[in-house]
Amino acid sequence: MPRIFLNRSFSCSLFSLVLVPLSVLGSATVDEPAFVGRERCTACHEAESAAWSGSHHDLAMQAADDESVLGDFNDAKLTVFGVTSEFFRKDGQFRVRTDGPDGKLQDYPVRYTFGVYPLQQYLIEFPGGRLQALDIAWDARPAEQGGQRWFHLHPEDPVPPGDVLHWTGPNLNWNYMCADCHTTNLVKGYDAGTGRYETKWSEIDVSCEACHGPGSGHVVWAERAAKGEASGSTDKGLTVVFDERSGVAWSIDPDTGKPSRSKPAGERKEVDACARCHSRRGRLSGDDVQGRPFLDAYRPALLTEGLYHTDGQVEDEVYVWGSFLQSRMYQAGVTCSDCHDPHTAGTRLPGDAVCAQCHAPDRYAVASHHHHPQESAGANCLACHMPATTYMGVDARRDHSFRVPRPDLSVTLGVPDACTRCHEDEGPEWAAQQVEAWYGRPAKGLQDYAGTLDAARRRLPGADRLLKTLVADTGQPAIARATGLTHLGAYPDAESLKLIEQGLGSGDPLERLGALEALQDVGLRDRAAAFPLLEDDLLAVRIEAARVLAPFLRAARLPEAYQAMLEKGIEEYISVQAFNAERPETRLNLGALYAETGRVREAELAYRQALRLQPHFIPARVNLVQLLSENGREADAATVLEAGMALDPGDASLQHTMGLSLVRRKRQDEALEHLAAAARAAPEVSRYAYVYGVALVSGGDRDAGLKVLAEAQRRHPGDTDILLALVSYHRDAGHRKEALEYARLLRALTPGDPDLERLIGELEGGE
Repeated sequence: MPRIFLNRSFSCSLFSLVLVPLSVLGSATVDEPAFVGRERCTACHEAESAAWSGSHHDLAMQAADDESVLGDFNDAKLTVFGVTSEFFRKDGQFRVRTDGPDGKLQDYPVRYTFGVYPLQQYLIEFPGGRLQALDIAWDARPAEQGGQRWFHLHPEDPVPPGDVLHWTGPNLNWNYMCADCHTTNLVKGYDAGTGRYETKWSEIDVSCEACHGPGSGHVVWAERAAKGEASGSTDKGLTVVFDERSGVAWSIDPDTGKPSRSKPAGERKEVDACARCHSRRGRLSGDDVQGRPFLDAYRPALLTEGLYHTDGQVEDEVYVWGSFLQSRMYQAGVTCSDCHDPHTAGTRLPGDAVCAQCHAPDRYAVASHHHHPQESAGANCLACHMPATTYMGVDARRDHSFRVPRPDLSVTLGVPDACTRCHEDEGPEWAAQQVEAWYGRPAKGLQDYAGTLDAARRRLPGADRLLKTLVADTGQPAIARATGLTHLGAYPDAESLKLIEQGLGSGDPLERLGALEALQDVGLRDRAAAFPLLEDDLLAVRIEAARVLAPFLRAARLPEAYQAMLEKGIEEYISVQAFNAERPETRLNLGALYAETGRVREAELAYRQALRLQPHFIPARVNLVQLLSENGREADAATVLEAGMALDPGDASLQHTMGLSLVRRKRQDEALEHLAAAARAAPEVSRYAYVYGVALVSGGDRDAGLKVLAEAQRRHPGDTDILLALVSYHRDAGHRKEALEYARLLRALTPGDPDLERLIGELEGGE
């Protein structure tokens, strides 16, 4: 069953957004806290309000007017991929003339600004309660830095109307993609029946209660305290009490120059609060989230391929949380506000001075440590330990894993390194030699899993051993061990299963999630260990357990108590998908769940709903074809598939699926054409080459099939299916030497397989 799809990107949408009167948001009681608005906070907290005013949180979203709009709307123009967009004023409104959902130029009034620096986007109203974010943005940087210009967010490839990344498409829809992090007290208000939004909020920006939670209880406490009345409250009526730094001091050891915290960190409430927006995650429900553990309201991404490099450095736009959790600083108890002022959203001190709060400058801000001229860019702590990656064209964001530069890993694994970001004319080999010459040894640092995750992603020999070592190493970051667990299910021997079971019982919820993901690769009997997690304290864990255990509803008769637990968990899983029903990914998730549990009609409906939302959403089309075929409806499957081929004729997965369909329909020659096209179009997908090679051999062209499989094995040395096919076909053809060579490669990937050992013995006996 596919994993939950996570979505996060920049953008917005709505038709008639209105500020919600505070009276409809609940009464101000301590038992049921309600949002009261920042004006009530400012009355007592003037300094905090003054610091927040004008911050990026304050200016996260604004009504478009002469004060808030930074872009040039004085008849400015920008031409990208043959489309000329114009920015002008008319009838007192800021307007844009650009390509609409039908590809025709239309005039659109700007309703809101979105963000402020280093770029500003603009939000356009559409019917159905949607706001969409233009993919042409204003570069707010100074002109001398290349700013004060219009630029396109996708300058390299054209994004036509109908594409999910077109500004009128779902990936730039504010209601789903952006609103949660740019307003306070958001109610998304999506109606799956009508496809409309009635999105509401209490404040148009990231205001006090976005972090502190609804403040009515605190207001009641303050009013009673002003009257001298005892409140009986130890938390002052606050929804969230940020007290992690209370009474805490950091001291620097004079001998080592390293810092230590005066007492161990307890709850990480600050990190949880910031993670709600500063992480790659999906929201799970519309309930208020302030004060709840992060994973009780959100499902975060782990160190997933495509999001993070194998060493854990950021790759895609993943924000900060996933990096920070990898750091030694996080392990030591550093929290967000140790470095950042929570009200200005800036750092507490400029530049390296914020580092010097804990790291003795006479030990670290010297040439003997950084080996660069003083005051040069290379002497800057941030350049080496927090290298920046630029997103959205101009937005440079620093990696918060605070890692030691490892150019040696750039040499062996191809990951980025801080050294050659500055020394662009040099290669990582040069940088690695410099580091070793300076320190007398290769750099190491805390994060020690790059080789492990690289081996796991590529299924290299020895990956299982490396994964077991990582998972068992409690000194490594929990997010890395959790990621290791997700891969360990591919090697389900007794030791792996024991480590997975230990992960299920871990006190860290990320490790519990990783262990649950691992179970999707093992047999049903071994999944039974997940049943206790159906009653986990955290929603993200419970629904993952329900997803993994769902096949038990069809495959086994459960005791009544377990049956009830599982049914409740599945209903919870379904409700999470329903909350995000505007996305085809959630309809795909539902379709997969229903297919697993034998609810074929509901599965078909869910897949078709996904395709109605996005006709180009290929995973739903492929799953629907498979579902129809498995239920004897090959003609219907062919119709769905042919419609997809008409929309996306070059897609490799559709070509592959068409090839399989034609095989089932006994049209072998046509099938081979499509299977070959899939293998050519996506050589990175080993399955396509494997199926194509097997089809060639099955069709009588063994030599051609063996050639395809051999080439695929060189590209994917860890694919056991390809190796097994090569062993079998060469053995059957009497190619004993070749069969033995591939069998030995297979043994390195699957040590201890008794059947394989017998085969190798037979082949060796014939040498």
